[in-house]
Amino acid sequence: MSEGRNGSGGSLLIAFLAGAAAGAVVALLTSPKSGREMRESVASWARRSGVGDAVARAARATREAFEGEREG
Repeated sequence: MSEGRNGSGGSLLIAFLAGAAAGAVVALLTSPKSGREMRESVASWARRSGVGDAVARAARATREAFEGEREG
């Protein structure tokens, strides 16, 4: 019962990623920039911020957690 109340790390991660994706969609839809300018801005930001590395680490951790649950 407490597990359902507190949630798990995986569900928290999924909720965070869903919120981040929703925020990104809203930002892109309300941006005054053209498509090409926006893609260049997003690519530049992604390179500077290292978000690709963070996403790769999160995906790896999620995969490992899922595989651990399947085995256990």
